[in-house]
Amino acid sequence: MSELTGAEDDGRSHRHPAGRKAQLAAYVTEVGQVTVGSLAERFGVSIDTIRRDLDHLALEGLLVRTYGGAVSAAVSSRVEKAVDVRLGLQAAEKEKIGLLASQLVRDDTGIIMNGGTTMLSVARALSGHRDLTIATNNILVPAELDPAVWRELYIFGGSVRSTTLATTGATTLRVATGGADLDIRCELALIAVGAVSSQGGYTTNNVGEAAMMAEMMSRATRVAILADSSKFEKQLFAQVAPLAAADYLVTNAAPPKELRDALADAGVQVVTPESFSEVAKAG
Repeated sequence: MSELTGAEDDGRSHRHPAGRKAQLAAYVTEVGQVTVGSLAERFGVSIDTIRRDLDHLALEGLLVRTYGGAVSAAVSSRVEKAVDVRLGLQAAEKEKIGLLASQLVRDDTGIIMNGGTTMLSVARALSGHRDLTIATNNILVPAELDPAVWRELYIFGGSVRSTTLATTGATTLRVATGGADLDIRCELALIAVGAVSSQGGYTTNNVGEAAMMAEMMSRATRVAILADSSKFEKQLFAQVAPLAAADYLVTNAAPPKELRDALADAGVQVVTPESFSEVAKAG
């Protein structure tokens, strides 16, 4: 039996699932960011096959899935992640958090929502609510909201950050006729943060975003911080607020003991899928 030539071996490994996935992972590591379509063409397989391969490699931690493709693990580890990358991170956890956060919202009230991909899960989970007045700096949120949910919807102006697709600027609404700023108040602020720690409180990477988030919190009667468990006991560059500035921490899993104790001392109720019924009764 003759030995395979290099070209024959390469083609056969493309067809063999294990060989193809190994080459795919190496290629993504080399180029950094890829699309499903380009991979299907390069490896000569269907788009569905590539999607399955990428899903498996993501589960193995070899790359990070994004909308329409993937990025290498090295790219995804950067402090500032682009929106399409972050949409694929902790997706199941964000859906749980979004559902829990939506249940803290009362119909016929005003809410403020900040930037971040977690807020897209919240927006989708609000589908059963009615007559809400919603203000946000997240320019992706309106497309995720069912029009039946809101009575009034406002987007805060300011400069848009390409990494978050959210505006930074003053949390005010300008009166069209007189040009004056309106003081706004709401019943609940939903604020997604980059990290939560017992020592540093709630933090994020950008100073402008931190200032806007803090101002949003100051406008609300109740404040719910949203953060998945991967953000526990981490501290980023800019502090948004100390732990006691929030009424709730909405998350997918119970925090570690030190953080849990610090939250309790600060009067913050931790809302998880397991604890929500108790929090709802208390509220």
